[in-house]
Amino acid sequence: MAARAIWKGDLKLNSTKVPVKLYSAVQDQTVRFHILDVKSKHRVKQHMVEAESGEEVPNEEIQKGFEVEPGTFVILDEKELASLEPEASREINVEQFVPPKEIPPEYYDRPYYLGPDGDSETYFALAEALANREKEAVVRWVMRKQPYVGAIRAHDDYLILYTLRNKEEVLSAKDLPRPAGRAPEKKELSMAKQLVELLKGEFDPKDYKDEYRARVMEFVEKKAKGHKPKLHLVKSKKKTTSLNSVLSKSIAALKKQKKAA
Repeated sequence: MAARAIWKGDLKLNSTKVPVKLYSAVQDQTVRFHILDVKSKHRVKQHMVEAESGEEVPNEEIQKGFEVEPGTFVILDEKELASLEPEASREINVEQFVPPKEIPPEYYDRPYYLGPDGDSETYFALAEALANREKEAVVRWVMRKQPYVGAIRAHDDYLILYTLRNKEEVLSAKDLPRPAGRAPEKKELSMAKQLVELLKGEFDPKDYKDEYRARVMEFVEKKAKGHKPKLHLVKSKKKTTSLNSVLSKSIAALKKQKKAA
């Protein structure tokens, strides 16, 4: 199945413009269920109702309001909201180039592929330049009435665009509670390093699947064929309090697996 572009525009570097198309790099595979009436098995629709009376409110009588304090709302109509929207544009403006390490990982959000839209020579030259210099482009653009900040990097000769979260959305690790209790002993640190060495390997996406989704889909398919599949509950692991014991068991288990292989 060929990829379909969801948006197109120009990647702008000062006076240079590179025509590009935007493609989704991920697709939602969440298991979704319909809400049905238990008797008729017909779908159930949701309606907007007034919170206190429970009476249904028609669409033409619905307003948008921002709660500034409990029970007090600032009402905004559609014209006011439209006037606040960013100016429409088809340009992805490059603001600066930075080393990837300068952008903390918690800021990265959703990935997209940026593909060429005509001028492929300039496009691939830019992708090669980003790869060789190990830089990412920090960009701004407007798409579907929403302003975005993003980072563009080169991967496999193509460009990938990540939307970046705003600073207000990202929580600081400094706000986390400090670790309590004793410091790890030398023996425990040595065992932890040994465990890391035993687990060294290469990342293969095929090894990491949505096991819950697979179980649900297998169960649904069997029921659809008239079978009565048995439920196999996932066993919960027993808690252990000793770090030394946990590390020892993990190391022993990994050594046993490697010998068997």
